[in-house]
Amino acid sequence: MRKILAVPFAVLLIVMLVACSNGNGVIGEAAQSTAGIPAETSEGTPVHDNPMRVASDGAWMQIEDPSIATRVLEGGTKINMHFGDVVIPGTLNDSTAAQDLISKLPYTVHVNRYSHDFCGVMDDPLEYSEEDVHFGWLNGDIDFATDANYFTILFEDEEKSEQYGYQVNIGKIDIKLSVISELTGSYDVLIELADEAD
Repeated sequence: MRKILAVPFAVLLIVMLVACSNGNGVIGEAAQSTAGIPAETSEGTPVHDNPMRVASDGAWMQIEDPSIATRVLEGGTKINMHFGDVVIPGTLNDSTAAQDLISKLPYTVHVNRYSHDFCGVMDDPLEYSEEDVHFGWLNGDIDFATDANYFTILFEDEEKSEQYGYQVNIGKIDIKLSVISELTGSYDVLIELADEAD
């Protein structure tokens, strides 16, 4: 009798999961931002159909000054990102995706302002390592979102960001978060090595 009930229950479970899935490896609500796919339980806890890393895993972080990037990087490659007349300095890390971006510099990407980030689609996807993919971000992160080739600079909402998947951190900004969060509209952002701009 148990075997007879187990088969219909398994089929029902699969149908329910397929009906709730948005097709991007996360079960729940539809996409609401350009930087990943949100999913929450009714209690607001992030839900993932397979457990993955989060942005804070293994990260060096500072929490004393919320006006600057949470992530701390030692070393890395210094860049400048030109938002019109405003220059946002940053540091790229040693990840596969960051190194791929560095090989493309100078590079221009069109970005738009959203609630917690500036985000734009890259013409060519960055190479990345699957082990670098995680959920969420830390304020001030520069990420590549693998689900749609998004280049994104995230400046707020880290505390609720783990509902967004498919993030690969490639670096962080090196300026107060307010400098970028106060910008509005869209930009063709030129990204270049910092020493080339000097």
